[in-house]
Amino acid sequence: MSDQPLRTLRGRVLRPRAEQARFELLPDALIELDSRGRIQAVGPAPADCRVPETHPGTVLLPGFVDTHIHFPQTRMIGSASGPLLTWLERSVFPEEGRFRERAYAEQVAVEFCDALIAQGTTSASIFSSSHPEATDALFAELSRRGLRGMAGLTLMDRGAPPAVLREAPAALEACEALIERWHGHDAGRLRFCVTPRFALSCTSELLRGAGRLAELHGLWMQTHLSENREELRATAAAFPGAADYLGVYEEHGLVGSRSLFAHCIHLSDGEWSRMARHNAVVAHCPDSNFFLGSGCMPLRQATERGIRVGLGTDMGAGRTFSLRRVAASAYDAALVLQAPVAPEELLWRATEGGALALGLEGVGRIAPGYEADLVAVDVPAHLAAEEALIDALLFRRDAGPVRATYVRGRRLASSGGSPSRS
Repeated sequence: MSDQPLRTLRGRVLRPRAEQARFELLPDALIELDSRGRIQAVGPAPADCRVPETHPGTVLLPGFVDTHIHFPQTRMIGSASGPLLTWLERSVFPEEGRFRERAYAEQVAVEFCDALIAQGTTSASIFSSSHPEATDALFAELSRRGLRGMAGLTLMDRGAPPAVLREAPAALEACEALIERWHGHDAGRLRFCVTPRFALSCTSELLRGAGRLAELHGLWMQTHLSENREELRATAAAFPGAADYLGVYEEHGLVGSRSLFAHCIHLSDGEWSRMARHNAVVAHCPDSNFFLGSGCMPLRQATERGIRVGLGTDMGAGRTFSLRRVAASAYDAALVLQAPVAPEELLWRATEGGALALGLEGVGRIAPGYEADLVAVDVPAHLAAEEALIDALLFRRDAGPVRATYVRGRRLASSGGSPSRS
């Protein structure tokens, strides 16, 4: 990360419109920043402007916001070992067990942050492993690299090998220590998030403790919900008194306006209505849903109820760190359900919409008062129209790498010290 933010950027700018899931194209614009990396002004470059184009051949847009991703699955991306529960047993748990060694976690944290920066992801909601030292290593690397993130120790006290389990009292005590060290770090750039893996991996004691912890500290909570039909049947058997899957989390005090639920593929109409009433948030992860054969989340069913929805790579069930590719998968999933969604809306959900979903104030737009979390993406100059630019960003998979990634106006670098460039 560079020591000082840029004070002025010039180029093609694609910025979200106020209060709309749409964009406005400025063909040649200046973005002026203050010394803290906050945007002071945005407008057309004057005819006699002497400021050179910052990244020729690119378009500048808000940084991508990944609402659901797994740090300890970085090295097992693309492991095709079966549907959800089988995949967890065969691929995920053995790899996550390695994160009890801090040195291993530190190596992977470097790779993880490199991948986020290379794909223009400026902020992410992250599952760590169940190991406190690994979670501390993740926060330390996010801090060092200048990324914005919300992360938590993954809570698990049953249903998995001993190497990834931690009893409720010890897990909650470890969370308290991590909260003390990292929550609110660097003026809120890093936040701790209470993170039960999912209901099947937690006893009622741990789920209730997680709910109390989130309430005590005013924290976000993230978990998985209704991803796979076998998972639904197993959850119903494990919690026979609950009305449904969402009801398990409701009974344990885990559903509210700071609750983030990944997947939500097989929710009933009643569950969707309650999600809206609670003002809960959905992380839509279409690429991983396709890869594990889980199904297609009905995006329109959520948004028509006013539910906040962001996009998540869900890497490593997801096969990419790129939110642009995930947005393309969301487009395909909507077509499968015969409920099309415009590419422009999906790009918005990968940027400003994701920031709104995660409660990131002052992030996600290119407008005065907002922090300059930006990405420059190569797009051919002949694509001058707004619609053509958006289509190129989402659907041209063999072209248009990320040229640069900025948080608070500072260009983020790879682990080798070079500026971001995929």
